[in-house]
Amino acid sequence: MKYVYFPGCVTPQKENAYELSMRKVAEKFGIQLLDLEGANCCGFFMEPIDHLSATLLAARNLSLAEEKKCDLLTLCPACFGHLTKVKKELTEDQELRKTVNEALAEINKKFEGFLEVKHFIKVLLVDVGITKIKRTITKPLTRLKVVPHYGCHILKPSDELKLDNPENPTLLDSLIKATGVTFLDYMEKRLCCGAPIIGVNEKLSLRIMREKLRSVQKVKADAIITVCPFCHLHFDLNQFTVQEEYSEEYNIPILHYTQLLGLAQGLSPEELGLYENRVPTDVILEIL
Repeated sequence: MKYVYFPGCVTPQKENAYELSMRKVAEKFGIQLLDLEGANCCGFFMEPIDHLSATLLAARNLSLAEEKKCDLLTLCPACFGHLTKVKKELTEDQELRKTVNEALAEINKKFEGFLEVKHFIKVLLVDVGITKIKRTITKPLTRLKVVPHYGCHILKPSDELKLDNPENPTLLDSLIKATGVTFLDYMEKRLCCGAPIIGVNEKLSLRIMREKLRSVQKVKADAIITVCPFCHLHFDLNQFTVQEEYSEEYNIPILHYTQLLGLAQGLSPEELGLYENRVPTDVILEIL
């Protein structure tokens, strides 16, 4: 299996452990990753301001990936969603495609539209498969109790992404259970982490996170498992602010799914970048 790896912005800037652990896990499945030299922002954050600019940014990345003749893989759900949406739009709207390719021609690039955009979670679930994942598990995490956090952009808009049912998602559940952990359900499973509005209304953002943390604490989970670097950053960094704001104690470790899987595959905490996690993960390692 070979893919072009698109890093996005948040992962290389704030969540290096996500990429580090993903690369280690990918090796277990013989996945070859080709770096996308010269990649720019996917364009997601430009969309509310200028649709054409957001489309051009995505199209340039897609054209770079097409030169590698491989499907594009990313760890960021927002990148996954935006690149998928732009590919679909450029495939269906010939006028927009013409406009975009005229702009790309100025830098000797062209959007063709033949590759597929995939989040790493889809690669694991569909291309690798649960059966093969289970074969790589050498240290089942049977003593660990965890809950999933899906986030928003891995599921929505569901009519474009077609990855899972946003009202009753199960894909991350299946991947987590494959590691041998005790899987816990909880009331606020589908709730947003609150990160997208922190720049507009910090108090509301923290209140949303607090509701999530309280729900997780009620079921006595040892950790929250994420697949989004932005969600992970918000939980892992601003959990301390929530504790201070509300005079409450949570201290719930936040693990990238790739870190959880890597531990079950026998990889060391250092290999998976657990030293970069802001909420200490010592309690998890003690349980294991």
